[in-house]
Amino acid sequence: MPDGAVEQLVVVPRRHYGIWIGTALALLVAVAIIRALATNPAFDWNVAFGYLFHPSIMRGLGNTLLLTVVIMACAIVIGTVIAIMRVSPSTVLQSFASAYVWFFRGVPALIQLIFWFNLSLLFRTVSLSLPVVGMIFSVKTNDVMTPFVAAVVALSLCEAGYLAEIIRAGIKSVPHGQSEAAGALGMSYRHVLWRIILPQAMRFIVPPTGNEAISLLKMTSLVTFIAVDDLFYTAQSIYARTFETIPLLIVVAFWYLFVVTVMSFGQHFIERYYGRSDRREDNLIDRLLRNTGLLRHPGAGA
Repeated sequence: MPDGAVEQLVVVPRRHYGIWIGTALALLVAVAIIRALATNPAFDWNVAFGYLFHPSIMRGLGNTLLLTVVIMACAIVIGTVIAIMRVSPSTVLQSFASAYVWFFRGVPALIQLIFWFNLSLLFRTVSLSLPVVGMIFSVKTNDVMTPFVAAVVALSLCEAGYLAEIIRAGIKSVPHGQSEAAGALGMSYRHVLWRIILPQAMRFIVPPTGNEAISLLKMTSLVTFIAVDDLFYTAQSIYARTFETIPLLIVVAFWYLFVVTVMSFGQHFIERYYGRSDRREDNLIDRLLRNTGLLRHPGAGA
């Protein structure tokens, strides 16, 4: 090829027809959805906006958030204990923990919920007695196992089965040499676990745990079946009287999306904290927050 011929060549970018077709289809679908939302009078947007901050809806939203926090806290404690049992040297503890995970992950959450709500069919009373002292207390099961308590117990035990596997996987992600080195220094198994292994495992535990928390928020809608006054149950109670089903479902969907968005931001910052040693570049959320001045540049002074 003669000199200078290379500079005269015309570079033609490769045409990505599949991307163009996919983009066009996505835009058409988006336009169709927006048009339907804007022009279909059956959505009753004015009615939906009117119920958005209704006192009953706010009460139901508060109960949903309370359920999520209490259940997640209990599930984390139980799941951590089960995960530690699964990685313990004891065969008995490993077998018990494996059976727990097998059962509570295998039985649907709704069945567990209804079972605990009907616990009084098996045990009429809950009592505690000691051989020498005698009866300590005895109460009716229905007085103890209220719908709210049944929801907390059932969903906590169910969620703990999933969190146990997440925490176990996080513990296994830490190189075995870490525990061997700590053991060589004379540290006990408990100290090795809490001071060496778990702190390093957190960066692997936090992301799936955040996803489980978001999933749990939506799973709390199952408590409607046992008449717990959560967000979905409150909306059902309203549209059962007014027959405004679609506007109330829109309200419920809005609040779930809002809470999930807030939880996603919180999850991002927790992941960012535990994964700071592995972070190489900012993601989209970091760039947006830095552009708005809510996040400082790395290395910036106080």
